[in-house]
Amino acid sequence: MYYSQSDCSSAITICGNSPISYTPSGHGNDNEHLGGCLFSEHYSVWYRFSVASAGTLTFLINPNVSTDYDFAVYKGSSCPVSEDPIRCSFAGGGNPTGLDMTSTDLSEGASGNGFVRYLDVLPGETYLLIIDNYNSNLNGFSMTWGGTAILASPFNDPNLATHPFIPPGQPSLSPSSPNEILICNAPPITFDFDTLTSGIINGNLNFTVTYHNNPNDALTGNNPISGTYVIDPTIIYYYSIHYQDPLDPDNLINSCREIGTFKFINKISINNTSIYACNNYNSNSAIFDLTTANVSTTPNIVKKYYPTLADLNANTNEIINPTAYISSQTTVFVKITTADGCTDHAKIDLLFYPPIPLNEAKIEKCTIDPNMTTATFDLTSATISTQTNLIKKYYHSYNDAAMGINEIINPSQYLSSNGEVYVRVKNGNGCYAITKIILIVLRPQSSPNLESKIICMNDKTTLNAGSGFDEYLWSTGETTPIINVGPGTYWVKLKIRECQTEKNVKIYAAEYPVIKNIKIDNNTITIYVIGGTLPYQYSLNNINWQSSNVFNNVPRGDVKIYVKDFYNCEPVEVTITVPNLINAITPNGDNINDYIDYSALANKKNLIFTIYNRYGNKLYEADKIRNYKWDGTAFGKKINTDTYWYTISWNENDKNSTQIQYNGWILVKNRE
Repeated sequence: MYYSQSDCSSAITICGNSPISYTPSGHGNDNEHLGGCLFSEHYSVWYRFSVASAGTLTFLINPNVSTDYDFAVYKGSSCPVSEDPIRCSFAGGGNPTGLDMTSTDLSEGASGNGFVRYLDVLPGETYLLIIDNYNSNLNGFSMTWGGTAILASPFNDPNLATHPFIPPGQPSLSPSSPNEILICNAPPITFDFDTLTSGIINGNLNFTVTYHNNPNDALTGNNPISGTYVIDPTIIYYYSIHYQDPLDPDNLINSCREIGTFKFINKISINNTSIYACNNYNSNSAIFDLTTANVSTTPNIVKKYYPTLADLNANTNEIINPTAYISSQTTVFVKITTADGCTDHAKIDLLFYPPIPLNEAKIEKCTIDPNMTTATFDLTSATISTQTNLIKKYYHSYNDAAMGINEIINPSQYLSSNGEVYVRVKNGNGCYAITKIILIVLRPQSSPNLESKIICMNDKTTLNAGSGFDEYLWSTGETTPIINVGPGTYWVKLKIRECQTEKNVKIYAAEYPVIKNIKIDNNTITIYVIGGTLPYQYSLNNINWQSSNVFNNVPRGDVKIYVKDFYNCEPVEVTITVPNLINAITPNGDNINDYIDYSALANKKNLIFTIYNRYGNKLYEADKIRNYKWDGTAFGKKINTDTYWYTISWNENDKNSTQIQYNGWILVKNRE
């Protein structure tokens, strides 16, 4: 392969102190012996430069990636080189290398930092520079100059370049990007590069311009583009300005080239895009405003819209109402024409906005009055979508919702019977959809099982609210259908879906019967009871019970009496004393049967002993003062021998102070 720039004899002339970038790709036709710290070429490039003004000269070679670049500088321009280089470096490691103002060595070894001493140069001196890629790969380098010296170049000689060279095209929006030449995009795109030459030269004599596809060709002048050429708007092109001395064809500066970049830009910016519209009612069609599609940023353009690309090319079936184009999801095309007649086209995808996710909802509400068929519903509480920031309006019918009429003004307090309403939902895109809310009126239900009842004081009973309720809450805190309680007032809250009722129930403690009084006739006891609930039961041993309140043949002394009523609760009891019966006294002073003595009952409350004649007249009353005794006298005199009646009454020492009355008779025989 031929690499002319990789041989000393065809070295690239450096013009001025402009930066250089290059990618060597071989060693050329001759793999020359380099001398000094270098031995032979690998992937190399040769340069030649002349000094225009004296001073110091430095340069920096910077690999594009970590590649080992070496260099050598030779004084003079004879090829092949016969003397060792005056500056040389083969520093490794892929780091930058070059001449700098701080180094003192003239030749750098591999252990150094890659830099050697600068050059002191004079006008007219000529030098050769080889830059060699020791790694032999296609990783290029960039190079910049430094110091005070100025290198020879026809481009900075005011005697030769009498006018500024003007880059083609117009500056890019990015300062680091190539200039831009606007063209019409009408494939195949052809361009006559020669039409740019006079504008670039700008009247400078003896300068020519060539055009190239890459920077290497631009630096060497190889493979120029000439005449009309099919261009590619996606790549960068290079122009190379070259001086030709009319008096000295061998002048070194004849090899100088100044290069620049440019690219072709369509006059029309094209943007294939999409626009969206609402597919309301799920009708599979929507109204699209095609003019809102951002198909180009080029100003002062005319746009025409067509349903197909074939229609656009044939200029048939133009869409005449692009601001209200009714269509399903499809693609349309727009023809764009600039003020100077350039045309291009873009496509517009017509798409539906995603549908609003809706679902039917149901609201159950309990009526306040069980006899009513209506309830107050909060329509806004219905969950009809997972999306947020929706605008909702409520209507009595689907047609009202579709037409947006007869809106329900107060949806949070909507009085209704069983039925349905409709909600129209609008999202941020302006799309809307309609769904239904079913309204169900619930009637509260109570428990028929809970009735007040009477139980014994210390007993418990079961309260059963029954089945069929969703939730139970008792005043006791329990949440089961059945609870066990003693006497008291209770409530239970019963819930079926949204309805909750409260039921009150009272458990009464049974009233205990009270033994009001007891009459004792000799060995017969008659018990009188009040309170409680009939019928009563009576017992003297709490085992054997009878319905009669009379007990016969009761033994003398202390006797327990038990009474219970209908509720069969723990019986009430009293203990009474049946006194010993004395049926005759002979009050004659012999101290034998001289008196009746009931002082043994003195511990009883309100004890009174009263004597009556057969006519019922009270003759004597023996109380505590008379020590509950009678000696057969009345009003201070002895009474006649006869039969008399007496009663003994008291209150037992129980909690009810049961009244006891004992009736008897006595024969009094008075003897002198």
